[in-house]
Amino acid sequence: MKQNYVLQLKADMEFMDFFMVKTIAIRVGSNRKKYLDMTLADCTGEISAKKWDISDEELDGINRIQVGDIIKVKAGVTEWKGTKQLRITRIRHANRDDGLVPADFYKSAPEDSESMYNYIVGKIREFQDEELKQLCLTIYEENRERLMYYPAAMSNHHAEYGGLLYHVKRMMMMGEQACTVYTNLSKDLLLAGVVLHDIEKLNEILSDTHGVSPGYSFEGQMLGHLVQGVTLIHDRCRELGIGTEKTILLEHMILSHHYEPEFGSPRKPLFPEAEMLHYLDIVDAKMFDMEESLSKVEPGEFGERVWTLDNRKLYRRKF
Repeated sequence: MKQNYVLQLKADMEFMDFFMVKTIAIRVGSNRKKYLDMTLADCTGEISAKKWDISDEELDGINRIQVGDIIKVKAGVTEWKGTKQLRITRIRHANRDDGLVPADFYKSAPEDSESMYNYIVGKIREFQDEELKQLCLTIYEENRERLMYYPAAMSNHHAEYGGLLYHVKRMMMMGEQACTVYTNLSKDLLLAGVVLHDIEKLNEILSDTHGVSPGYSFEGQMLGHLVQGVTLIHDRCRELGIGTEKTILLEHMILSHHYEPEFGSPRKPLFPEAEMLHYLDIVDAKMFDMEESLSKVEPGEFGERVWTLDNRKLYRRKF
């Protein structure tokens, strides 16, 4: 059974235990020798892992390891530039006799997927705008099965079982409150943007039923979920007879919610609901990353650097 979890690993530990493979690649170092570069995970988090100086005899077994596999490693915990990583000396696939519990390896959102889905759909049913209600309900009902497990990312925020639903639900909750403060906002339009802004991650990202992503689809790599989302909304609005202005506003919300060209948005938001959508998205992503990082930190201490947060080291308060 599993005994050592990512959250509990300390520098200079030596151990043997099981982990799930999140990423894997064979690389060539500056010494021209091959090494194995992996991200390993369990239900408490992820950690970088290396196996140095791979011999030709080891390559066949290593090449059989795939993303999503459970493996057993003998490793030591080291630090590199202030971040913990594993130095692996031995590795093998897990087998049925190891008596493993799947829940030990797959991180999931802290809320039940069925409950999150029902919350989101319930809010959609409250829309006063019948066209936005029909559009959002149709897309969510068609994708219900995959929404139950899909992550919101391959490796960044909400990269977990049910992560996409969790991201959308929390954004909806914040969006409703924003509309009570900024009364010029159309609540239906803003929440429709929340519901639809990342929906094409279902087709951008590949995922197994545990919410583990091995990478991106061909279409996802070539276009990305912003362009895919615009195409989806354009086609569905035409099918439902939704007018030009409303269609373009929804398309613009999807296209602009990353805000900057370097993050994929060719236009910045040009109306209030689109601007608010961006900030709801970025706040939820950063709060997730902060919560995730600080879960591994003792009160009164600073954690490891978080590259998604501009490489900051976060402090966990003691009260």
